Amino acid sequence: MSRLQISTPDKVQRTVENLYKDLERHIVASPPGLCPVELQLAFLKVCHAQTCGKCVPCRVGLLQLQKLLSDVLEGRATLATLTLIEKTAKNIYDSADCAIGAEAARMLLTGFEGFRDDYVHHVEEGFCSVHADHSIPCVGLCPAHVDIPGYVALVGEGRFADAIRLIRKDNPFPTACALICEHPCEARCRRNMIDTSVNIRGLKKVAVDNVSADKVPAESKAEPTGKKIAVIGGGPSGLSAAYFLQLMGHSVTVYEEKKKLGGMLRYGIPSYRFPRERLQEDLDVILSTGVEVKLNTRIGNGPGEVAFAELQKEYDAVYIAIGAHTDKKIGIEGEDSKGVISAVEMLKSIGDDVMPDFKGKKVIVVGGGNVAMDCARSAIRLGAESVGIAYRRRKDDMTALPDEIDGAIAEGAQLYELKAPHHIEADKDGNVVAFWAEPQIIGPIDGWGRARPMKADVDLLRIPCDIIVVAIGQGIASKAFEDAGIEIHRGAIGAIDSGEVKNHEGVFAGGDCVTGPATVIKAIAAGKVAAANIDEYLGFNHIISCDVEIPAPDLSDKEPCGRVQLTEVEAAKRRDNFNPIENTMTTQEACQEAGRCLRCDCYGFSAVKGGRNFRW
Repeated sequence: MSRLQISTPDKVQRTVENLYKDLERHIVASPPGLCPVELQLAFLKVCHAQTCGKCVPCRVGLLQLQKLLSDVLEGRATLATLTLIEKTAKNIYDSADCAIGAEAARMLLTGFEGFRDDYVHHVEEGFCSVHADHSIPCVGLCPAHVDIPGYVALVGEGRFADAIRLIRKDNPFPTACALICEHPCEARCRRNMIDTSVNIRGLKKVAVDNVSADKVPAESKAEPTGKKIAVIGGGPSGLSAAYFLQLMGHSVTVYEEKKKLGGMLRYGIPSYRFPRERLQEDLDVILSTGVEVKLNTRIGNGPGEVAFAELQKEYDAVYIAIGAHTDKKIGIEGEDSKGVISAVEMLKSIGDDVMPDFKGKKVIVVGGGNVAMDCARSAIRLGAESVGIAYRRRKDDMTALPDEIDGAIAEGAQLYELKAPHHIEADKDGNVVAFWAEPQIIGPIDGWGRARPMKADVDLLRIPCDIIVVAIGQGIASKAFEDAGIEIHRGAIGAIDSGEVKNHEGVFAGGDCVTGPATVIKAIAAGKVAAANIDEYLGFNHIISCDVEIPAPDLSDKEPCGRVQLTEVEAAKRRDNFNPIENTMTTQEACQEAGRCLRCDCYGFSAVKGGRNFRW
């Protein structure tokens, strides 16, 4: 009688699995700017290699699609070829026996629809329409296009002041971004091909923690131009525009309705993530350029307010960067009960050093973004007896950074997944006593790639609480500008890609008030773009430069090496105070992490096609 044996992977299976992992890393590290037709052909070849070959749609159809795409790339195709590609892919999708062929065809159809113009350009012009100036992956994905390989190399050599100067050439908030940036630059880091991305934000933090940013002077200003610009809003977008315009020689005045500068950097991010004194380091340098500031000044037509029309008369250009500071309602019964507050209201109060009294209270935070996590973690620090986070989707679907979610849970917050708001229960005096949630079941994937929740066939869930914090997004206070004749789209200020406001010469807008709530680095980038376009509108072409010498690349072999992660203060020690929670790399760790950079500014496709010629 033969005995059964435990099946273990053989050498061939392990090798194939490792090859798939290598392929996944290459896909992750795929930079923007590659030819989409070539990319689709490569995906088709991988899918075709996975098929069993039993059904004709997979065995023959996918091979035929490969040939047709090769004809497009090699100049043999006509417009009729494109029609045949689409028809063939649809037939495969409808008739394939398994998901391999169907999904391969679906992927091609999705791409074909998304960049049909690129296919046509190949047919009619004989080459790809993608611009030949391929950016460095990390730089291309940084909204402000900061010279990341350059400052990483400088940090590796301990030249922290020079690193700050280089960052500030494109981003006047080096400290803010070192502490709270969502680091989109790491998403396509080519180091992913070897192991995992470089800890770019962590290395920026090394620079600003070793040399305070306010000890590094701003670059010298150009000769005065005699032009005056008004900036409405003292947040990251408005102040970034003001900084660059001031360096260009223009005279800038910032109008801010609150009593302090910083916008959501001050009124939307708690001190344990971004201490106010660290914000002041960036603000002091911006103000050192001569930017004039008018605090407690609101734009409008009411008593004590400044009319927008008056600004247009007085200044040569106006930049609107008011951010998104109003709250959004859930729209459920009981939302007006005592004890229901908005995330905007709560965080603004904390930003003004007026701490809400949550001691001994049971708190429920509604929402799944970074703001919701900030509210939950702040409530814990304010002495709440318990804190729960109710979200209508799963934890994996939350828009908050994974580290923020894990941090909130580690500090004691309870996560109520798949719990949609239903109504709020109040006592006879109107005080909140419970949050009623409608349990959900996860459903089909929506157009954004997220699983859509649906009502579950179970009873409502009652969660006793004293305070409910609504953190489901922010709105834009655009009424004063609408009254001034500025076009408003769904509450946001209407502006074209250059930031120019339609039918209002010399008026520009950018940041959250145009795009809706986004990240700090996107707001900074909007301010940078606005400054360049306003400068051009005024008849100039100033270039913000920096004479920092970038270190030569290290020619040592790039062996696989683990990523240095930033450590945090233990949860038990940080949950009762607003002290900073994140530690800095040691000198040894910083040198090792900086040494992992592959220096794509000097080697690889980007170096050949673009190099360090970053564009505004």
